[in-house]
Amino acid sequence: MHTSTVSAPPSAAPTRGPSRLSAATDLAPGLALCAAATAAAMGINAFLPTVSPLLIAIVLGAVVANVVDLPQRVRPGLTFSAKRLLRVGIALLGLQLLLADVLGLGWKVIVVVIAVVALGITGTMFVGGLLGLTWTQRILIACGFSICGAAAVAAVDGVVDAKEEEVLTAVALVVIFGTLMIPAVPLLAQALGLSDEAAGVWAGGSIHEVAQVVAAGGVIGGAALGVAAVTKLARVLMLAPVIAILGVRRRLTDSGADAHRPPLVPLFVAAFLVCVAVRASGLVPDVALDVASVVQTALLTAAMFALGAGVHVATIKKVGARPFVLAAISTVWVASIALAGVFLAGLGS
Repeated sequence: MHTSTVSAPPSAAPTRGPSRLSAATDLAPGLALCAAATAAAMGINAFLPTVSPLLIAIVLGAVVANVVDLPQRVRPGLTFSAKRLLRVGIALLGLQLLLADVLGLGWKVIVVVIAVVALGITGTMFVGGLLGLTWTQRILIACGFSICGAAAVAAVDGVVDAKEEEVLTAVALVVIFGTLMIPAVPLLAQALGLSDEAAGVWAGGSIHEVAQVVAAGGVIGGAALGVAAVTKLARVLMLAPVIAILGVRRRLTDSGADAHRPPLVPLFVAAFLVCVAVRASGLVPDVALDVASVVQTALLTAAMFALGAGVHVATIKKVGARPFVLAAISTVWVASIALAGVFLAGLGS
């Protein structure tokens, strides 16, 4: 007897195309919003060069988040920008850092920078402990205020696994207190009779964001802007060893086979160091550096808008006053260390 059989249709082989297309479709609305905000921020900066597009973007993001009910479909793109684009921007920042300029500051200023980062983090962590804040909230604020603002907050979040509200709180505090320092440092430097060089070192050694340092250096005038920017970039360079130390701590404290163990140095920090080395080699033409600078600014501006869009007044109210108290104390502490270093280094006048 002949038995006929009907074979089942072959199952389609899995392809990556549709999944990638779906992922791109999910990201598109949020990326488009970030791109529009970046264009607006950089456009405003073109008319107002003293106002950083990064600051414009993060304030714009916070305003939009609290005035407009953003649709859920923009969230994936905002998250991608706040994490992935920010890390690429941090890596490209290494191309703007010339080691010869940092070494040109002299060993005394380099010691001041190391002291600002080391003592700034240590003191902020200690005071935060007295205030009863969580370890992750303390380390985010400590590194953001002692190293390089929101970029440091995001970098540290990559190895300490902080809560989203802690990250957003730290970013908001960087914006608030760093912006307050833009007029405060030049006014105090003038009152103290500091020279342009000394004021530049103080600004670069104490103010949180690179953009905020540039703004303050421009207000001080003279030779202060260049010195302030290089001093700040020296602090940025300290991000790599700090992240490596936090990575070691995470590996030592995590236990169990299922524990998530991040790399000692995250990929984007390693890429940052590679970019620093590439810039030091002198092989990159000026045109390429100019293009990289524009791309880096655009990426960081998009990331700042995305971070700002996560800052909600309700969230800030929820965390209470203690992070604000720590931020105020940390700001004064870091600025005091930098100022003491300026006088001890003999740069006071």
